[in-house]
Amino acid sequence: MAMILTPHADLHDAQVIDATDELVPAGANLEPEGGQAGRWRLRSWRARPDDPGWARPALLVLLAGTAVLYIWGLGASGWANSFYSAAAQAGSQSWKALFFGSSDASNFITVDKPPAALWIMGLSVRVFGLSSWSILVPEALMGVASVGVLAATVKRWFGAPAGLLAGAVLALTPIATLMFRFNNPDAMLVLVLTIGAYCMTRALEDAKGRWLYIAFALVGLGFLTKMLQAVLVLPAFGLVYLIAAPTGLFRRIRQLVVATVAFVAAIAWWVAILELVPASARPYIGGSQNNSVLNLIFGYNGFGRLTGNETGSVGGGGGGTGMWGATGWLRLFNNEFGGQASWLLPAALGLLVVGLLVTLRAKRTDRTRAALILWGGWLLVTAITFSLGQGIIHPYYTVALAPAIGALVGIGAVTLWRGRANLLARIGLATVIAVSGWWTLRLLDRTPNWNSWLQPLVIVASVVAVVGVLAADHIGRAAVTVALSAAVLAGLVAPAASSIATAATPHSGAIPSATPSAGSGFGPGGGA
Repeated sequence: MAMILTPHADLHDAQVIDATDELVPAGANLEPEGGQAGRWRLRSWRARPDDPGWARPALLVLLAGTAVLYIWGLGASGWANSFYSAAAQAGSQSWKALFFGSSDASNFITVDKPPAALWIMGLSVRVFGLSSWSILVPEALMGVASVGVLAATVKRWFGAPAGLLAGAVLALTPIATLMFRFNNPDAMLVLVLTIGAYCMTRALEDAKGRWLYIAFALVGLGFLTKMLQAVLVLPAFGLVYLIAAPTGLFRRIRQLVVATVAFVAAIAWWVAILELVPASARPYIGGSQNNSVLNLIFGYNGFGRLTGNETGSVGGGGGGTGMWGATGWLRLFNNEFGGQASWLLPAALGLLVVGLLVTLRAKRTDRTRAALILWGGWLLVTAITFSLGQGIIHPYYTVALAPAIGALVGIGAVTLWRGRANLLARIGLATVIAVSGWWTLRLLDRTPNWNSWLQPLVIVASVVAVVGVLAADHIGRAAVTVALSAAVLAGLVAPAASSIATAATPHSGAIPSATPSAGSGFGPGGGA
């Protein structure tokens, strides 16, 4: 039986709404499916009578606040990454340069990335003229859109509180604030992959295929934005559909084959053009060793990032340190990477583990477990690749982790809170809050002179939240509200402060980092 659970309801209090044996979170939007009585499907984030009254205003506040954070004072960074700004200028002057992603209007050589992100910037410059605003505002708007899409995706299955929390985590991740105010390709990459995850969520609802094919095609568009990095989400997309799609096994396999064709097709047209056009009629492929886009795909921007066998890369295997930093399982927590996106990474990992344990005996199509596999797979494959990659891996690449971290925090925290009658869920949530607070303090210790008032605030908020969660059944509603507010404060106050500081600091150069940075940093705005 499908049921709607109120925040304080046990399973026997749930309202039966159909016969699908699924739990639908409180606050989820429902509508009749296909006009059939007794069958329902979840709606996306639109104003509905069954929405909590605060849901839509809260979303608008989140998006408006995100827009202010990402756009205010944007021109202070000037040309940001002048390498891509020059390519945007070239694209505004020459359609050929725009298509190939040339770094100059004479089409001598392309940048070392595919051109999808440059298409947006180049068109913006064509329409609004050349300025730092015309180059950077599209990136900021992509950030606002990413936050909105993530919030809508998580809210679709898990209700408004989970969606808002997920969106807030993404919006306030320091490296997200930086990259959505910068003109590297990462802003567009995050947006198209997040939309892809939304499409996967839709695909898992009815298994009709169209949403699956769109999701894989969007990963192809991500490939045309940053090549190999986009592909890191495909294992999660494929695995969750193979496991949880509500249809037969052979149909799932057949649909995944078609989806793979859609992914390849989304890439192949552009690659084929570059390979078929004579070298004399196009620019040199920047970053390649033999003027071949295939060399760029499989070399500099491909397997070379994993093995280190690329020009300009370093080894670094076995924890060795080189120009790009030490590799290893803890790389994302070190001085260079830690303050960029790892503030809530321990919380996301902990909630993923506890959530999978809680849903261990759920049926194959259980949506909570499917969502955990989707976002957890995204997080784990990307994190492991960044941690162990021996080639060029920059700290700002970690912006690709932010949507998955936000989704897992929103889904995991709200799911465990609603299931707190289960001792494992309650203890797991309290433990995650405590570990997250501890890791926040560790990160703050790396820059002790920066906003020292944050440490006592995080300590007090974490203690109040842990005690409140453990004693939730024995305290009043007001005390519960204080405990939940303290949990959100403990998790978000430090990354929010870092994001505000990042937005207030002009950034330029090829390898920026969020403020403050405990590492050495690269380029203006990249140091501590």
